Amino acid sequence: MTIMKRLKNVSLMAILVFFASVASVKAQDNAEGEQIFKNNCSTCHAVTDEVVVGPGLKGISQRRPIEWIVTWVHNPQAVIASGDKYAVDLYNKYNKAQMTAYPGYSAAQITSVIAYIDAQVTAVVAPVAGAVVAGAAPAAGSSNGGMMQYVMIALLGVMVLVLVALLSIVSSLTKLSTITPDSIEGQKIPLLQRIAENGKKLTANSAFKTGAALLITLLIGKATLDSAYGIGIHQGYAPEQPIQFSHKLHAGQYEINCTYCHTGVYKGKGANIPSANICMNCHNAIKRESPEIQKIYRSLEKDEPIQWVRVHNLPDLAYFNHAQHTNVGGLECTNCHGEIAKMEVVQQRSSLTMGWCIDCHRKTEVNAKGNAYYDKLVELHNSETKEPLKVQNIGGLECSKCHY
Repeated sequence: MTIMKRLKNVSLMAILVFFASVASVKAQDNAEGEQIFKNNCSTCHAVTDEVVVGPGLKGISQRRPIEWIVTWVHNPQAVIASGDKYAVDLYNKYNKAQMTAYPGYSAAQITSVIAYIDAQVTAVVAPVAGAVVAGAAPAAGSSNGGMMQYVMIALLGVMVLVLVALLSIVSSLTKLSTITPDSIEGQKIPLLQRIAENGKKLTANSAFKTGAALLITLLIGKATLDSAYGIGIHQGYAPEQPIQFSHKLHAGQYEINCTYCHTGVYKGKGANIPSANICMNCHNAIKRESPEIQKIYRSLEKDEPIQWVRVHNLPDLAYFNHAQHTNVGGLECTNCHGEIAKMEVVQQRSSLTMGWCIDCHRKTEVNAKGNAYYDKLVELHNSETKEPLKVQNIGGLECSKCHY
């Protein structure tokens, strides 16, 4: 009997400790939960009510007991097989998509994920409540910026008027110093008339005509050269695509890695445009009714590729290897493409001219650590200079590297 009481006491203490840990979810550090969620859950679940592959997780700690959630995460198929009504209904509602089991995570780690979700929900609600107050500052800043622009234009206009007045005064004083009371010029002549007469004399001056013609010629020449240098440069190019695809949503909000869709990023000459089959890995269950997603279905039914419009183009005379820059060079996507994760519609942010590439080769240091290929080059380079080894020092400025 004593043993049974002890067991009951131990069980009761364990339960109390467990529920105490659940009660303090909001107070504990959710950094681990955030990492686990982003690495394993974010592809299929959102912290809001939004349906991705599976249901949104907002309020999950209120919908189901923590013990049930832990059991479900450890082995969802076993819970469904047990006949649990909630689990079976969930499985059927979301097209019988099979959730991956995570038996390696402890109850504490799963609890930390729930803490992170609850914290995110709280963080989203708070700004909504103060939306009017928070929105006031940017509006004011925007208004002030516009007002300052008008003020600067007005000041510039005033300065021009003052300059014209000063020139007129100087001209008048010069004339007054040379005239006599008996002369015709000594008679009272209106200011505007004197300015007009001086202007006529100035335009009739041959030196003024030559200077004006030279200035106009220089301006036209500069405009012509600027236009010539702009040929073939498509900076800012953002073509309309056959399907409205948002990188801001996929790469930004859902943090889908570039390599999931662009399979050649680190191992190919080009990054590759994803096929419709890659899209269907998710969209066979997500937002199937969307008109844009239906375009993917029609493409597959007709066995016709989606006619995506290429954004970043290089001339055929230039050789470029994507893997050489990302895998060997260690460059991030943003180096050349800008902040893709923030773009609703992708556009070309860099000029991609030869000068732009050469400038990068002159500035970029070679990461030779742990790569025996560079050992001799680094040794030879260090024997001649103390400057770090850069791409230009290993042939990055040789014409044949890109034109052969």
